Amino acid sequence: MATIFAPANHVPGEDAESLYKAFKGWGTNEKAVISVLAHRNATQRKQIRQAYWDLYQEDLVKRLESELKGDFERAVYRWILEPQDRDAVLANVALKKSSDYHVIVEIACVRSAEELLAVRRAYQARYKHSLEEDVAAHTTGDVRKLLVGLVTTFRYEGAEINTRLAKSEANILQDAIKDKKFSNDEVIRILTTRSKTQLMATFNGFKDDQGTSITKALLGEPADNEFKRLLRIAIRCINEPLKYYEKILRNAIRKFGTDEDAITRVIVTRAEKDLLDIKELYYKRNSVPLDQAVAKETSGDYKAFLLALLGKQD
Repeated sequence: MATIFAPANHVPGEDAESLYKAFKGWGTNEKAVISVLAHRNATQRKQIRQAYWDLYQEDLVKRLESELKGDFERAVYRWILEPQDRDAVLANVALKKSSDYHVIVEIACVRSAEELLAVRRAYQARYKHSLEEDVAAHTTGDVRKLLVGLVTTFRYEGAEINTRLAKSEANILQDAIKDKKFSNDEVIRILTTRSKTQLMATFNGFKDDQGTSITKALLGEPADNEFKRLLRIAIRCINEPLKYYEKILRNAIRKFGTDEDAITRVIVTRAEKDLLDIKELYYKRNSVPLDQAVAKETSGDYKAFLLALLGKQD
């Protein structure tokens, strides 16, 4: 469930006026910006951007970039973009930082087939390259084969399962792990073409046969293999996305020096999807409310904005 519940009686022009007033005078009224934008859904935010342009002939996104700064600016910028545009930006930033290929996997494996297609369209419109073209340009070898396969797939989303196929492909994955041939073409084919429902059946078959999950079986192998790390992330994102996001947040908060980019990415991308479920899982796993953990590690307007997206009422 989402943590954002937007008002039904929203008037885009009034919100645009409120934001315009927040930018006037000495300094920006950041609280006013938060009170409007943190409580509007994607459709409403798009309407506000249009209303702001109609009233003031100015791009609201660019105005926000000039008025805000630091982690707060990055969080608001990502939030105000349409979801497919946001993912396109996240993918482009991730490609420029080779340590962030997991973000590409996350987008490709958590989003629905239609959502991923929309991201690819948005990426082309924004960067004048295809996403797969840029993924291929920034990667090599087996990592390239896996990532290009993941971002170009259009998975079937029906509920049908072929149990015989699930058993057969579970055996293929078992043999690949046993022989340490993680990157063979069959493994990549299975991960990049099957429906999520079919893959879950395959992963369950693996667990039934081996007595352990496929992600744990891969975890037992040396962790210096980038392909294997991304393979595990792909499986986790397909099979257990809530657990994946909870772990991203846990690691981002626990590590020496908070990973603000990771915290922002999860909260901003999941606030309208399943952030409430992620919050519940985080509390169950860490015995600390996520709101409290985020509040402890952040400050100022950035903190206030994230807490608003987490569902904190003014």
